[in-house]
Amino acid sequence: MDLKDKVCVVTGAAQGLGRSFVEILLRNGAKVALIDVNKSLGDELKSTLDQEYGRDRTEFYTADVSSEEDFKGVLEKIVGTFGRIDILCNNAGIINEKHWEKTIAINLGGVVRGTYLALEHMKKENSGNGGVIVNISSMAGLGPLPMAPIYTATKHGVVGFSRAMAAVSKLANYGVRINVLCPWFVKTSLLSVMSSEEHIGSFFPLKGIADTMLENHGCLEADVVAKAFLVLVKDESKNGDVLMIDPEGAAFVSFPERGKNMPSTPVSLE
Repeated sequence: MDLKDKVCVVTGAAQGLGRSFVEILLRNGAKVALIDVNKSLGDELKSTLDQEYGRDRTEFYTADVSSEEDFKGVLEKIVGTFGRIDILCNNAGIINEKHWEKTIAINLGGVVRGTYLALEHMKKENSGNGGVIVNISSMAGLGPLPMAPIYTATKHGVVGFSRAMAAVSKLANYGVRINVLCPWFVKTSLLSVMSSEEHIGSFFPLKGIADTMLENHGCLEADVVAKAFLVLVKDESKNGDVLMIDPEGAAFVSFPERGKNMPSTPVSLE
């Protein structure tokens, strides 16, 4: 996919991974609508991007992805401004085991809502141009993160939902590819909450595990993860694919076919 003048939407865009996704899309010629709940950071980033890329290449919108009203209204504004949506990156996410309903609402609910709402504008049967949706999961979506079971559950949900929706899109000829990115720990502000009792809570005695994991394996730079994201956007052969990236490199995840070649241990029911 050539990104020249493509219209992209990135949630959680004002900092961290979201900001890196925005920047790599802009460097490849796209126009980007930034969505974030943090207005001050969003306005600041918009000002910075205007100086480097020009005022017409980006727009910033304040919205909470867990709100149907917010998310739907913002996407309609984006289509009104740019005319269409070609690429959506559902990136917004938090770690908060203490207020776990909020974590589910943002990490999984926001991805589901964003995917459904964007498809209404993107799918070809609705006069859309097709395109690609990349949902950001985590290595915690492929294996458990012991100090964050709710976060783990949401990220597993993103993987399962995205793979199922990719199959739906293909069967229904929507013309929209749906892929998943699963990064290891990244050097962003999200890392700081891993040792915060406010976010992890005193219920879990395993907060030190994160520090040990980082000491043993290190963490990723955001711009490296952005390069992996770009692969899922540009490679038109990828649909329903899950790309994981850790300090050792990036690789596509192989899943067993349903009911076939699935490792199992027989159990007697007598």
